[in-house]
Amino acid sequence: MSLFFIVALPFFGALLPGLMNAAGRSACAGVTFTVSLAAFIGLLTNLPSVLAGDVLTARIDWMPSLGLNFTLMLDGLGFFFAFLILGIGLLIIAYARHYLSRDDNMGEFFTYLLLFQGAMVGIVLSDNILLLLVFWELTSLSSFLLIGYWKHLPEGRQGARMALAVTGMGGLAMIAGMLMLGQIAGSYDLSVILENRALIQTDPLYTPALVLILLGCFTKSAQFPFHFWLPHAMAAPTPVSAYLHSATMVKAGIFLMARMWPVLSGTPEWFVIVTTAGLVTMVLGAVIALFKHDLKALLAFSTVSHLGLITMLLGTGTAFGAMAAMFHILNHATFKAALFMSAGIIDHETHTRDIRRLGGLRRLMPVTFVIATLAALSMAGIPFLNGFLSKEMMLEEATHTVLFGTPWLVPALAISGSLFSAAYCFRLIGHTFFGPVRDDYPSNPHDPGPGLWLPPSILVTLVVVIGMAPFLAEPFVKLVTASVLGNAAELPKAYFKIWHGLVPALFMSVAAVVGGLLVMVVFTPLLRLWETTPRPEAKAIFDALVATAVRLARGLILPLHNGAFTRYAAIGAITIVAAGFHAWKTGTVAPPTREVQAAGPVLVAGWLMLVAATGGLVFMHRNRFFSLILIGIVGLMVSIGFIFFSAPDLAMTQFTVEVVTIILLLLALNFLPKRTPMESSVLRRVRDAGVAAIGGLATFTLAYHYLLRDAVGTPISEFHLANSYKGGGGTNVVNVILVDFRGFDTYGEIIVLGIAALLIYALTETLLGGRVRARLLNRKPDQQRAGEMHPMMMVVLTRVIMPLVLMVGFYIFLRGHNEPGGGFIAGLIVSIAVVMQYMASGFAWASARLKYPYHGVIGAGVLIAGLTGIGSWFVGKPFLTSDFTYVRIPPFEKFELATAALFDLGVFLAVVGAVMLSLESFSRLARRAHMPESEHPMDIDPSRDDPPHLETGPAREGA
Repeated sequence: MSLFFIVALPFFGALLPGLMNAAGRSACAGVTFTVSLAAFIGLLTNLPSVLAGDVLTARIDWMPSLGLNFTLMLDGLGFFFAFLILGIGLLIIAYARHYLSRDDNMGEFFTYLLLFQGAMVGIVLSDNILLLLVFWELTSLSSFLLIGYWKHLPEGRQGARMALAVTGMGGLAMIAGMLMLGQIAGSYDLSVILENRALIQTDPLYTPALVLILLGCFTKSAQFPFHFWLPHAMAAPTPVSAYLHSATMVKAGIFLMARMWPVLSGTPEWFVIVTTAGLVTMVLGAVIALFKHDLKALLAFSTVSHLGLITMLLGTGTAFGAMAAMFHILNHATFKAALFMSAGIIDHETHTRDIRRLGGLRRLMPVTFVIATLAALSMAGIPFLNGFLSKEMMLEEATHTVLFGTPWLVPALAISGSLFSAAYCFRLIGHTFFGPVRDDYPSNPHDPGPGLWLPPSILVTLVVVIGMAPFLAEPFVKLVTASVLGNAAELPKAYFKIWHGLVPALFMSVAAVVGGLLVMVVFTPLLRLWETTPRPEAKAIFDALVATAVRLARGLILPLHNGAFTRYAAIGAITIVAAGFHAWKTGTVAPPTREVQAAGPVLVAGWLMLVAATGGLVFMHRNRFFSLILIGIVGLMVSIGFIFFSAPDLAMTQFTVEVVTIILLLLALNFLPKRTPMESSVLRRVRDAGVAAIGGLATFTLAYHYLLRDAVGTPISEFHLANSYKGGGGTNVVNVILVDFRGFDTYGEIIVLGIAALLIYALTETLLGGRVRARLLNRKPDQQRAGEMHPMMMVVLTRVIMPLVLMVGFYIFLRGHNEPGGGFIAGLIVSIAVVMQYMASGFAWASARLKYPYHGVIGAGVLIAGLTGIGSWFVGKPFLTSDFTYVRIPPFEKFELATAALFDLGVFLAVVGAVMLSLESFSRLARRAHMPESEHPMDIDPSRDDPPHLETGPAREGA
């Protein structure tokens, strides 16, 4: 299967769980499982090529000028992590189906899960560091949604915010480091960067780039001092904890260190920073985990410890250390996911995760006991389980690592971390499953159905199989290690087996296990000492830093950002004029190349009208209605100016925009006083007038001098004129620019337009649910209203012209590629026609005939435009590259078909939906404000035999 489909499947599949939510929990989980299974099978189809040592690539030029291309690469390392992400993801989906309660929204949960899954697969398969950064930030956002899934829990919301803040800040640092790396290598493609080890490590930017990239890795993988966010993320549902914190999110930083290992490792900076951070994290996480009473908190800090172990192995910079790290990633994913799911089973059945309230569960929950015990013993490093093998390799590497000139430091810390790791594993087993059966469990403990215990049992089977027959995993781990090493080192000739003889690593492992047992013997006094000893809390330090940053930001921003728009405008205008004046005085101005053209009486008259309208707006702006009329005059004169300069597209757009905005503003003014209150003092008005005069004079001077001189060099307009037809298939250069050359801009604009309409809708919903609603309900009209709300003349006229306007809009839409017109103008024309229906017959009558919600119209427009742009990828062209051809359908003449028409259709739908949703929002406010409405045209109820009696305004309002 194509790499593009493997990455895209989870994202497209994320649309399905929400749609299947109404069909039931099993249907929702089933469609999610099917999507992940399809991606997993697609990944496995590439396994033969990966085993053969091939590196599969796929490339689509996205924004080549920026170096951002949709380039994917599948080698041993990428396959390994994608296998874990998708494979364990399948087990998590099956587990979550039976874990989540009926009150949980399954569609929402699985949508978030698939989004996260797609982002993680995108990270491990990216061959472009800019694309990798996009997926990197998507994991932060989607994990935020997953961690805070239980919105009713304050600790869940806090954990989600903390995870987003820490990983987000690290991501920002990593962006800077990656950009430096790309500049050094001269390319943002990973395959190119990985071939330039010497160039990168000898560049002066190597150290700052290394530190910034490691900040991103350390925050993502919870390395000291950023380890505190991970345990607080345990407030998420257990399937999230099992997935994010065993095989996916926290492994993203580990993956990136492994991916960048060939070019970043092997230097003193890498060795000291990475090894030290890993060692401290490993020991600190293990010590804290020992004294945690919450099962998930214990497992969370154990995850922190094991992530430190892997980081330390990568930091040594040796090939053997890299191989041990890859092996432990595999082992950790199996036993840790199984342990998290076992903790979820215990919580699900006993309604508590507090170890102090458990004990004796081996008799009541024997299946769970076997699964959890085998996984915990593997984590403790007990022989014949996979954790023993990779932990012994870690100890072997530690004996050959010298840090800060001290040969015993790394082995001592490695033994300490292993000792406390064994101790908390023994505590988890002993305090949870052994001891007498209690009679005060919060709920009656018993083993659940296979839906909950089968997924972790599959993982525990791998724990045992790899532990008993490590040679089965050896070829694959060495294949992955070879991908990590690249050309930087030779693959070590070590063998995976249980017995290596009486080597130092064996004695260290035995010492760690025995030491762990001894710690459990004296655990009670150690716990008492731990609880009474003062120690810094990372979360408290983080909260204090955030509070300090907020205070500093308020002290800096509030004096400037005080909500007064006039202050912002004055500061901005003065700064721009000052910068422009400095450039003017210090630069050179070429002599004029054009003559000043003579202005005829029509131009002078139009200019005087524009000046008069603008001046009147300045002096009479407090009258809102009159200001609106003057704004319309200004817009009309600008439209005429476009016509004079031979820009009919702009003139049509300006004119239709003016009509629509004036109508919407009239509706908005209906809820405001007639006059704006006097808020500015005389001195402030004089200041504002002076700033405005200076800014206007500067703009006039710049425009005057620019219009008298030809552009330096070849203007871009010549490129557009020369390539409009042969490149975009249209003779209307303006439209071709909008839908092809600058299609990305247009696509962004319709998204912003749709967001603005949705914000107006959301604001209206808020207003109707708060204090404003009560004020609207008690609002009395300022004036007597007309007795006839919907005049017959206007009703009949709008019915007659509606099909005519739609035909005109259709015509404008079709001709836009070669003549003035297009989707934007056509959308505005159709919006005006629909707006007139609302004005003539009332909102209730028009909305009763609405078949499609305007939210959906906006979404359909953005989706059609986006899919049209994506379609160009399938023919190897950049996003939104249009194509065209000519066809002949008898008896018609030959005509043109262009893909730009589909993009224009998306623009049309987005514009219509945005305008009408805004109108609907204002209309709903009007309906609450004691404004009578009719569900029948011309106020005539067809069910009544007698003619309606048109009452006077006050009588109707009081009815």
